[in-house]
Amino acid sequence: MAPPTGDGESPAPIDRPILEFLQTRLQATRQVSRAIVTDTSGHLELHVVFAPSYYPTAVDEAQLTVRWYTNDDFKLHYREQHADHTWECRWDRHPNPHNTRDHFHPPPTTPTPGEDAAWPDDHRDVVALVLDEIEDRIATLWS
Repeated sequence: MAPPTGDGESPAPIDRPILEFLQTRLQATRQVSRAIVTDTSGHLELHVVFAPSYYPTAVDEAQLTVRWYTNDDFKLHYREQHADHTWECRWDRHPNPHNTRDHFHPPPTTPTPGEDAAWPDDHRDVVALVLDEIEDRIATLWS
């Protein structure tokens, strides 16, 4: 296997056209206040900030970061910032020593190792699955 060329998570480079496609789709929704492809974290990724009005006031900020690689590996990291804690989880597909290639790091703290999982092949299906799970989380927050 070749050494990682993206950010150490995958042996493939980031797929910028997929990030830009997702950026266009997500920023067109009312739930998203900002979606930007950035490398300010040191890694090329899509950074999505959800609209504050979509959440109860107990949530200071909610965001999703997406890294998608040219070999269809990925990392989608959802994080909510509350006044006294952070709640987060992560959906991953990449080679690693702690789980199968497809795995989930559950909330509230994204422990490693995570839970082995199986994700769809297409980036649109993966993002739809993640957004559905975020919707379920938001419903729980409002209940």
